[in-house]
Amino acid sequence: MNKLRSAHRKHKKDKRWKKWTLNILLLLIVIVIGLGIYLFNQIYNAAQGSYKGLDRPSNKSELREQTVDISDEPISILLIGTESYSSNGKNGRADTLIVVTLDPKDKELTMTSIPRDTRVEFTVKEAGKYAGFHKINAAYTYGSISGYGANKLTVETVEDLLDIPIDEYITVNFEAFRDIVNALGGVTVDIKKGFWEKNIFNNDKRIYFEEGLERLNGEEALAFVRMRKRDIAVEYTRMERQRQFIKAAIDQAISAGTIFKVGEISDIISKNVKTSLKPSEIFALQQTYSSMDPTSIETFDIKGSNEMIDGLSYFIPTEEGLNRVARQLKQILKLDSYSTESNG
Repeated sequence: MNKLRSAHRKHKKDKRWKKWTLNILLLLIVIVIGLGIYLFNQIYNAAQGSYKGLDRPSNKSELREQTVDISDEPISILLIGTESYSSNGKNGRADTLIVVTLDPKDKELTMTSIPRDTRVEFTVKEAGKYAGFHKINAAYTYGSISGYGANKLTVETVEDLLDIPIDEYITVNFEAFRDIVNALGGVTVDIKKGFWEKNIFNNDKRIYFEEGLERLNGEEALAFVRMRKRDIAVEYTRMERQRQFIKAAIDQAISAGTIFKVGEISDIISKNVKTSLKPSEIFALQQTYSSMDPTSIETFDIKGSNEMIDGLSYFIPTEEGLNRVARQLKQILKLDSYSTESNG
């Protein structure tokens, strides 16, 4: 009799435990689904607010024979970091230019930094009265002033320089950069050499960086990627620091804790980021590359030297340096129409 009662109690206990476990699982499923819907709405709305096309015929680069499928073919994206603090918020300029290539099949990502002082020529059609030789970062300013389009002129100028199609662009200003880093809770970077840089958000007070692992807030992160006029910049270059930070930021952005800050981040994005990527394309990229190892990102540099021309300092790429990078990027983008002979 006692054995029967004991077995009955155990059966009821197991039944309650299973029911409790089922309820917990159902609750977790509801939370996950609800959070997923919330995230989708937040990010989708942010992406919609950030979308701004390039007004291209057939919606593709003139260097493409046909449009590319973002989720299936290699593409190129131009990252444009802008600032307007030096012009009191008017006609900002491009302070950072990085060409990113993405190959969805091989899960490969590359970054090519373009020195902002690179000497290029603008035509009358593009820049109006500002036609002539200028630094490449002026493309953003003159494209805006002339009415040709800041992002459009910047993208086309980079295409002319590297002789590759730029399929999409993403433009982010310094304020958004700072705010997104803060929303992420900072980004940890392994600083290779100590240096200092001005804080443009705090009366140019100095921010000091020490060698080793350091968690940077938004203002510190911006100073870290912007410094270029100290002696150490020759050894620890601006482009190297920018790429190093992007890798660290990607690692931080895909961490579990970021999911709970999506509302704050999406609000920042919708107000301060412009891109030719549509919401559906952003989701396709996220699904393809979210599991990517940031340490696998390959980087390329354009070889050249600084020269004084008419009283201004320019970066002059070597022909060999440009051709080498152009060949590498064309191979990555699987452009069959290019000729190795024509590229040196």
